Amino acid sequence: MNRTAIEVASQPGTWREALALHASGLRGLPGAGERVAVIGCGTSWFMAQSYAALREQAGQGETDAFTATEFPAGRPYDRIVTISRSGTTTEIIDLLAGSAAPSVLITAVAGGPAAASADHEIVLDFADEESVVQTRFATTALLLLRASVVGAGALDTLPEAAEAALTHDLPQAWVDADQITFLGTGWTIGLAHEAALKMRESSQFWTESYPAMEYRHGPISIAQPGRLVWVFGPTPAGLADDVTATGATLVASDLDPLAHLVLLHRLAVARAEARGLDADTPRNLTRSVILDPGDH
Repeated sequence: MNRTAIEVASQPGTWREALALHASGLRGLPGAGERVAVIGCGTSWFMAQSYAALREQAGQGETDAFTATEFPAGRPYDRIVTISRSGTTTEIIDLLAGSAAPSVLITAVAGGPAAASADHEIVLDFADEESVVQTRFATTALLLLRASVVGAGALDTLPEAAEAALTHDLPQAWVDADQITFLGTGWTIGLAHEAALKMRESSQFWTESYPAMEYRHGPISIAQPGRLVWVFGPTPAGLADDVTATGATLVASDLDPLAHLVLLHRLAVARAEARGLDADTPRNLTRSVILDPGDH
């Protein structure tokens, strides 16, 4: 079993640790009513999108998500939340160093370069990874942030949902599909974007991702037999019939959307293995993007 598969399978445990960490009390996370920017790069950006939507939906305050290089530096925020697995991502370091707003860094590695400019550091070292491809750190960080919005008690059953995703049937037709489009609504749009990225990273596979209600506005034109349309969360009314009419296969689940992402992680590994690829070390990628001074 490769490292990515081992890390995928460990998520029920890391989720339990995150819930316990939240219950113990954490400093630095946004309070109700604060205007917040959430920043990440790559996978962490998509987790930021999901958290931002969850926080706004809960009425806790205006929350924007940005990839680090697109953060509007002149816009005022009460707090900045940054997510960086390694704490070494150049764009995150630069952003924190140049920001005057109170900030918190969520990371898997304590005391990294980004931590020097953050007011608070939350370390999820139990969710760190050896694989280049992020799985358990991303979902564990989002679970922690989600708990800060809805309360850890509301999420007590999520580790069991992740366990169910680890034993869920993984049809060969999914592994063999020649294309997948991922859809979401509200906070699950970030999950859809992350799922698409995960498949591209792991198996060099053609994927797309959209807000679910946008699917009829063009993307449905590529749907056909042998392709999947994977929905995180509720499927909008009428969409299942529209997908079925194209001959594509709709993939939806009663699992919590975050647990449904765990199922997708398994599919990404299976797809990589079927293509003879190493999911641990995708081509052209490294664990962290560290730029030369002239590159940013």
